Amino acid sequence: MNHATSRRTVLGALFAGAALSVAPAPPGSSRSPDPASTVGPRPRTPRRLLLGTYTSAEGGGTGIGTAAYDPVTGKMAAGPVITGVANPSYLAAHPSGATVYAVDEQDPGGVTAVALTPDGGHRVLGTRGTGGAGPTHLSVHPTGRWLLTANHTSGSVAVHPIRGDGSLGERTDLVAHTTPPPGPGQDGAHAHQIVTTPDGGHVLAVDLGNDAVYTYRLDEKRGRLVLVSCAALRPGAGPRHITFHPGGRFAYLACEVDNTAVVCGYDPATGTLSPGAPQSTGTGAGTSYPAQFLVTADGRFAYLANRGHNSLTRYAVEDDGAVLRLLAAVPVGGDFPRQIAFSPDGKLLFAANQRSGTVTAFRVDARDGGLTRTGRALAAPVAVCVLPYPSAPPAGH
Repeated sequence: MNHATSRRTVLGALFAGAALSVAPAPPGSSRSPDPASTVGPRPRTPRRLLLGTYTSAEGGGTGIGTAAYDPVTGKMAAGPVITGVANPSYLAAHPSGATVYAVDEQDPGGVTAVALTPDGGHRVLGTRGTGGAGPTHLSVHPTGRWLLTANHTSGSVAVHPIRGDGSLGERTDLVAHTTPPPGPGQDGAHAHQIVTTPDGGHVLAVDLGNDAVYTYRLDEKRGRLVLVSCAALRPGAGPRHITFHPGGRFAYLACEVDNTAVVCGYDPATGTLSPGAPQSTGTGAGTSYPAQFLVTADGRFAYLANRGHNSLTRYAVEDDGAVLRLLAAVPVGGDFPRQIAFSPDGKLLFAANQRSGTVTAFRVDARDGGLTRTGRALAAPVAVCVLPYPSAPPAGH
């Protein structure tokens, strides 16, 4: 069975019966039939999920998983696997929608480009080395011309050019984090995330091992990173992942080791990040290994995935992003939520639960930020990343 046929089968099963219909007029009514009632049900447009995993882990996947979901009900159904990618533990889409990039979390590390087609097909475009070990995060620069990667095991960040067809060129830069010294219990630097700031002027690299967030400026002509500043967290914080408020002046850090959340101020003019005091994750005593923040598009609510507590903490965002007010923590419905993501319209939240090998979905209440489980979890081998694809890839790619 080819990929296009397999995807059509999955989508047909998922959306059968999930259509809009119009009730008939009551007996004796003179109302004319609605034209829509004469042309049959109108199916909803299906959406695509891409799923990251560890191919080298016991019970892991065999590549990048795919699934379809109903954008209203959140119901999910598994699709075919994109093979030929080793340990694709984190995924990122190109702004064009035509290509997805995956880390190859191994030693030596790599990054792989995969072209996607509107009919559900794909073509692996090749892999480039990252110059380090154990890459755990990557992101595409807003220009669509550069891929940024964080090598966790070796504590470095890399830059690759993106060609016109979405494939990757040879690495243009590799920067090792050598200072400040590692935090308590750490054996060295461990870069865990690299992301461009909302204003597009700077690139931030979060390093769990060195308890620091580095601010770089990207030379967009040469693909080189220039260090601007370094924000130090308290020793032993273990910062893992940063997410910006849509206003662009504040960001939220998930600190894995000391089980805290930190609000940071950000100055777009200088690139300086200013961490505030550590705050509760709402998970009680002990370490819950918080993984990642999400912030709603309107900037009113934030969510934190807690792997040890198996929960999602909900915060109200106040004072234009400067304040996180703890509301509640709700069960995630799985074990060890490694990564979370919104659907493109922000109405659904998906959680990739690593140890239970599942993806769970929640409806997001726009009024109070409340989360409601949508139904049965999707089985996904060692689910460590879920990427709701922003749109169907354009024709011609």
